[in-house]
Amino acid sequence: MASKDCGHSAALSTGATMDGLTDLAPIACTLDGGSFKARMAWIADLNSRALKAVRRDDLRLELDYALPALADVQQLIAQEQACCAFLLFDLTEGEEVVTLAITAPEIARDAAESLFGLFQETVLQTAACGCTGGCGA
Repeated sequence: MASKDCGHSAALSTGATMDGLTDLAPIACTLDGGSFKARMAWIADLNSRALKAVRRDDLRLELDYALPALADVQQLIAQEQACCAFLLFDLTEGEEVVTLAITAPEIARDAAESLFGLFQETVLQTAACGCTGGCGA
């Protein structure tokens, strides 16, 4: 079923596996439109302050943040695990940067480009309708 709030995701229940585990989480962000917009603004602000580098390898996105942003990146992970349970998050702390790796399951391949784009924004992008999703407006 498609999200009515913003069109930023399509909910699909799946029995697909990722790393050998059954993935029964919907392939969708579970935030409502207003909460989604606030989250995207928060991520864009974090990125504008602390994002140092981005690397993409197929269904894996790696984001390097300045080390002083560690607490914010940990908060990002906690928030995203609550609303996007289908994504895997891995955090590695280095000497100068903290690297957040986000992995999407194979079933989300078609949405990976737009999904990963949301995690790379440094300025909140809005559609004509005022949402931050892909409603087509």
